[in-house]
Amino acid sequence: MRQLLLALASATMLAGAAQAATVYPLDRATILVGSPFDFKVEFDAVVKPEDVKVTVNGQDYEAVFGRKAEFVAEEKGEEDKVLGSALILRDLTIAAAGEYKIEVSAGSEAKSVAWDVYETIAQPKAKNIIFMIADGLSVAHRTGARIMSKGMTEGKANGRLAMDDIPPVAFIGTSSTHSIATDSANTASAYMTGHKSRVNALGVYADRTPDSLDDPKVETIAEALRRTTKKSVGIVTTAEVEDATPAALVSHTRKRADKAEIVGMMLDVKPDVLFGGGSAYFLGKDVPGSKRKDDKDYIAEFKNAGYALAIDKTELAAAAGANDEKLLGLFHTGNMDVTLDREFLKKGTVDKFPNQPGLVDMTKAALDKLSKNPEGFFLMVEAASVDKMSHPLDWDRALVETIEFDKAVAVAREFADKNPDTLIVVTGDHTHGVSIIGTVDDEKPGTEMREKVGTYDNAGFPNYEDKDGDGYPDRVDVSRRLFIAANNGPDHYETFRPKLDGPFVPAVQNEAKEYIANEAYKDVPGAVFVQGNIPKDEDSGVHAVDDIVLQAAGPGSEGFRGYMEQSDVYRVLADTFALGTAKD
Repeated sequence: MRQLLLALASATMLAGAAQAATVYPLDRATILVGSPFDFKVEFDAVVKPEDVKVTVNGQDYEAVFGRKAEFVAEEKGEEDKVLGSALILRDLTIAAAGEYKIEVSAGSEAKSVAWDVYETIAQPKAKNIIFMIADGLSVAHRTGARIMSKGMTEGKANGRLAMDDIPPVAFIGTSSTHSIATDSANTASAYMTGHKSRVNALGVYADRTPDSLDDPKVETIAEALRRTTKKSVGIVTTAEVEDATPAALVSHTRKRADKAEIVGMMLDVKPDVLFGGGSAYFLGKDVPGSKRKDDKDYIAEFKNAGYALAIDKTELAAAAGANDEKLLGLFHTGNMDVTLDREFLKKGTVDKFPNQPGLVDMTKAALDKLSKNPEGFFLMVEAASVDKMSHPLDWDRALVETIEFDKAVAVAREFADKNPDTLIVVTGDHTHGVSIIGTVDDEKPGTEMREKVGTYDNAGFPNYEDKDGDGYPDRVDVSRRLFIAANNGPDHYETFRPKLDGPFVPAVQNEAKEYIANEAYKDVPGAVFVQGNIPKDEDSGVHAVDDIVLQAAGPGSEGFRGYMEQSDVYRVLADTFALGTAKD
């Protein structure tokens, strides 16, 4: 009898869960006072408007929110399938801080959520914020960059990275609203809006409709700065400027692949500095290399909006010192080439784009431009290819990207030393499943490369050199080098060597549309086949769910402590700039 009762109770709970409405923002959302957001209720069934009841702290929602929401009798999905009824109220703001309990019901459906609407201090703590993200930055990337750049003797590093002297102050949880796993879109969006969302989503709560551009919006930090301050906004990335992390400052879309639309959103917000790749989405469809499907010429649109344009390193240096108020730098049609290829091996697409600036060049130029504003600025700097080279398990390129990121951190620290009213944040958006295991020593006897791997006491120390003192190893293909491994990936051949001919392509698609080991590496002497452990429709390593490390220094940094959700970081940024003051 007890088992029967438990089964009936479970069935009742499941039935109730199936009839629960969905409310956006979600339960436990944190919302900045005065910050616009979209309120939406999704009912599983078609309901009558007179049956819908919405209260806020026990009062009718219209009395609290000040206006009536739009009622959608039949919200449509794919092939006009009716998804249920909906209630939508766009651009809602709440002026008073406090706890808000929203209760919704219609027929058998009911839902209750709680929001924390918070205010900030009245006076800013800092004039400037430099928010530095190495996409995918894991602890192993930091360790590897330090060893590769500085060397190690008798167990002690021979030097320190610039980021080593910025205090690590918090662990950050990166999970999305629908999964413990995450991507760069919803992680960067959580940083830049204070709201968690779903994988691939930017500046929205991902709703059930197929249209990627109609989901409930939340305000981004760039929009908040435009609304409440006269500060400048800067975006620097080594990826396409429409890519997930830079797009998080301005965008509202369920689908990060809406890159053509994201360019328009960039123009709407008008960041004062916008540097990176991705010019293919600025060009009309008839221009060679364009990825647009319309005739819009966004180069012309940005110029008409007062932007100067730089397309290479020389033009960037000249434009940074000019008096133009806004500067657009587009240095590649796609993602910019990584440092190892751009500066040393001259591989990738360097022959097509031979004069690309690096992250250090772009960071210096951005700070020169933004610091002219007496009101201050917010600058986001992304080393995108730490992630983009970690996906294909190309660890040498990923570590050299980390070294370049650290050099950009040094530029930010130098600026903050001269401008102590600057908060510096250094972090990643998510991690990768990567660790340093030991070394690979070509001098060890034997023909099998696997036998040349040194672990424990046999690892010794790598023999990278930096004779020219530029902070980069003179060569990555030294005789005793770091052995780095991922805990996930597709079928591939491990060569135990740097990929000097171009970025690693571990897997390729077969006729069955499955990814199999790329046989281009099969005959590399000593290569071994590594069985993959992720689904066969994935061609590269995937993100890890591990917490990420956040470091911070300067006024406002005391707000970062212990374990924090990624969306909590925005609250510290908002408080540092005093973006929300409650009203009666």
